[in-house]
Amino acid sequence: MLYSRGRFYSAADPRATAMLVHDGRIVWLGASDDAPSADSVVDLDGALVAPAFVDAHIHATDTGLAADGLDLSGVRSAQELLDAVAAFAATRPADGVVHGHGWDESTWAVQEPPSADVLERAAQGRRVYLSQASVHSALASRSLLAACPGVEGVPGYASTGWLREQAHHAVRAVALGSLTPEQRTAAQRTALRLAASRGVAVVHECGGPGTSSEADFTSLLALSGAGLPRVYGYWGELGGAARAKELGAVGAGGDLYADGALGSRTASVRHAYVDGDGCGDAFVSAEEAGAHLLECVEAGVQGGFHAIGDAAIEAVLDGFAIAAKQIGVDRLREGRHRIEHVELIDKPMIARLVEFGVVASVQPVFDALWGGPDRMYAQRLGVQRAMASNPIGAMYATGVSLAFGSDSPVTVLDPWAAVVAAAAPRNPVFRMSVRAAFGASTRGGWRAVGVDDAGVLSPGKSATFAVWDTPAGVDGGLPVLLPGADGEVPARPVCRRTVLHGETIFEE
Repeated sequence: MLYSRGRFYSAADPRATAMLVHDGRIVWLGASDDAPSADSVVDLDGALVAPAFVDAHIHATDTGLAADGLDLSGVRSAQELLDAVAAFAATRPADGVVHGHGWDESTWAVQEPPSADVLERAAQGRRVYLSQASVHSALASRSLLAACPGVEGVPGYASTGWLREQAHHAVRAVALGSLTPEQRTAAQRTALRLAASRGVAVVHECGGPGTSSEADFTSLLALSGAGLPRVYGYWGELGGAARAKELGAVGAGGDLYADGALGSRTASVRHAYVDGDGCGDAFVSAEEAGAHLLECVEAGVQGGFHAIGDAAIEAVLDGFAIAAKQIGVDRLREGRHRIEHVELIDKPMIARLVEFGVVASVQPVFDALWGGPDRMYAQRLGVQRAMASNPIGAMYATGVSLAFGSDSPVTVLDPWAAVVAAAAPRNPVFRMSVRAAFGASTRGGWRAVGVDDAGVLSPGKSATFAVWDTPAGVDGGLPVLLPGADGEVPARPVCRRTVLHGETIFEE
């Protein structure tokens, strides 16, 4: 197939206007007038062709449920949340579970969500599960709590129905377990189709105990590449390297929780939260992290951890040091092991990421939503610590391998938003170029799963790309994304087609 009369983001031929694809590979780039013959031709009509995006951290089932379900990201009070639940519940079967997502009490004037009993009444007796924006806490109705016997004695339980950590995981399992296999697969297909429509050809699914189930995980992997984006799976179970391999995962990592999240004050931090007691929750010791990494090396899979707070990141990095003493730094580096999120990290810890060859799987939109001097991070940490969070540009400048993701549905599955957030962060000290941010959103995601021959447009490489309308124009080969001198925000690119290994998986 010949793609002609376009613009191509390609170091191999920056002036190319045409590209020939055969057997899933790019076989030629050049001028349209010089193009070889082809069985079929796609007229690009001036559109931009660029490597497709890789979303390095998603939760497909939750993303699909959020896309088709109750979106609470816009509510700004407990009453607005209840009104939304009441309206949505009326459209659902009486014996079903109302799934909602995205409420963020840090944006409310009165930061107190409704109780389990009030939720019960609003949903007219239906079971209700409402994940907070971070998905590290949730609201549950009284009937849903009753469906989880023994949850009262689990850490993180509150009689109000606002659940955190282990109690949240227990109730979440019941809520997601209420889905039939057909409903679950439908939600996963919705998520993958949504990804493809946004120019995403590859996703990294982060599952594991407390996040999803083995059935959920294998169901998604079975959809991989079948006219949909390619799925690489990470199973986040401590000491679960062999099980991850059996399930078809590329790594025993992803959401292997070393701590919680800043929004729920459960991220493990060195200094106490300014708006609450304590320093969060730590779930993995340095010794446990080291043992897990050694097990992953032995099993031949990537290892990894979810670590947000500086205390959690430090413990994980100490685990890397323990493993390095056993097998050597070089062998450890070969595994390209990962840490997800790495939000509160200082210069010495960044240097250790480089030393151990750790991939930082980060979500720039976290900073756009919650960073800066007057948002949720500042409420939790104080302004100084908030402004030092998510130093993604500093990590890039120091040589850390980066892979960008959305953590969808925590943030919207919108890869250009991640590029913009990294290029124009809340703290301008951490800026990086649009080109570098795009690389972390494309080639960085491939490299994070050990694939080095994808993510670029060059003869011999995989024909995995997206076609874009660029209403604001193109600068340096990529769409204009940042405001100019006049402060006007450019219109975002619009995806016309997404291609995975030569196969069209989305077409407008």
